[in-house]
Amino acid sequence: MRVLLVEDHAALAGQVAEALQAAHFVVDHAPDGEEGLFLGETEPYDAVVLDLGLPRLDGLSVLRRWRAAGRRMPVLILTARDAWTEKVEGLNAGADDYLAKPFAMGELIARLQALIRRAHGLARPEIALGRLVIDTAAARAMLDGAPVRLTALEFRLLAYLAHRRGEVVSKTALTEHLYGQDFDRDSNTLEVVIGRLRRKLGEGLIETLRGQGYRLVAPEG
Repeated sequence: MRVLLVEDHAALAGQVAEALQAAHFVVDHAPDGEEGLFLGETEPYDAVVLDLGLPRLDGLSVLRRWRAAGRRMPVLILTARDAWTEKVEGLNAGADDYLAKPFAMGELIARLQALIRRAHGLARPEIALGRLVIDTAAARAMLDGAPVRLTALEFRLLAYLAHRRGEVVSKTALTEHLYGQDFDRDSNTLEVVIGRLRRKLGEGLIETLRGQGYRLVAPEG
């Protein structure tokens, strides 16, 4: 899953980005409101972590402009601990959740995962597809009750398709959500990763629809 982090405090942004990457998120960082606004309007993020006290353009203005433009990605706002008015304003402006500073990284990750799940109609972190169970919180996959060893990229791809189970996902959408903005996106690499997943999980798991993309289906048996 690809996340936009809009935070002007460099040290905190570095800590958050490192924690999110360790939890198998792809992270783009914007250090001010204007850059955050631009990225949120032009890139397809699965969720956003948005600080309110930003230079150049404040977080509430960024959020309002995203929502006015029809951008619907889940947004988690960061607020000062006692600033209850900011929390109310943020929620009324279209935020989906908030977290007060200082916060535990584990809580931030859990809240982001929950927001993404809800955006796709999922109530639990485990996604069951027949013999395959994907635990999005623990970042692991089980086939017939046995763990499957996956690389970070393999798991990100599998989890993205699992959140859209049964839907056809284009190569473009997959690459946009698996890699950050500065990464050299190569569709050939995507095909290699899908080939490895098929060998590990079974040929019938990921369907290829020529000219359209890929679809995750429940393995037979």
